[in-house]
Amino acid sequence: MDKVVLKTNADGSEILVSDVHHVLLQMMKVIDSICQKHKIPYFLNGGSALGAVRHLGFIPWDDDLDIAMMRTDYQRFIEALKQDLPEEYCFQCFDTHKQYNVLIPAMKIRKKGTYIQEANWLLKNRCKDCDGIFVDVFVYDYCTINKFIDLPMRLFNQILMPILIILDNLGINPVLLKKLFVKNAELYGRINQNSKYIGFDLTWTFKNPFHPFVFKKEDIYPVQYVHFESMKLPIAAHPHEYLCTAIAPSYMTLPPVQKRTPKHIVDIHL
Repeated sequence: MDKVVLKTNADGSEILVSDVHHVLLQMMKVIDSICQKHKIPYFLNGGSALGAVRHLGFIPWDDDLDIAMMRTDYQRFIEALKQDLPEEYCFQCFDTHKQYNVLIPAMKIRKKGTYIQEANWLLKNRCKDCDGIFVDVFVYDYCTINKFIDLPMRLFNQILMPILIILDNLGINPVLLKKLFVKNAELYGRINQNSKYIGFDLTWTFKNPFHPFVFKKEDIYPVQYVHFESMKLPIAAHPHEYLCTAIAPSYMTLPPVQKRTPKHIVDIHL
């Protein structure tokens, strides 16, 4: 594929999607090393998993990287990052930054000395310590296919979502509402902790609540390491079953040429 340009600088130099891929790969070497040291299982999520299967690396026009892990592993991951994350990186999440937006992925691990402005203007980064290139970390938790148990708690967070967006964009940090939002998600996971199903925790509200992402745990764990660009990274145990739900049953079909464009980055500095 031809080079994908993200930005042309004033001096005529270009920042390519492949430049972002290079930074993200360096970050993943660090993240994977920390996870392996602390025996924290994680896996490539969504489009990153699709890239691993369909392209043996990044989707050529994709401008981000997503990983995911179970909530119990995520709590250990926070402590591991506090111990072992090199100084050139930082991480942001609600556990450590009360200004963090709880509607976005649970954590962003960022590269200091870089800058990125995301396309989503309603969910801006409110953490002032760093705006660097990032890896998104999603939390998965146990869930149920019983709608009588699932829907009330899922809809509770769906109702809170627009309130949190409005307050955030009015310059108000609704910490108590954020805590309620997160606690509801944690309670839902505890209620269903013996389930054979897992999926995005209830803080991820950008999916039809009547058709949430739900996977059999045995289709994801134990994870398997596969080739991803110049290294190996983990994906679901049964990637076909995972991708049929996370993407679509036609996941191996390339999108039309006009849709092969980066979609997350508005501005960037390396």
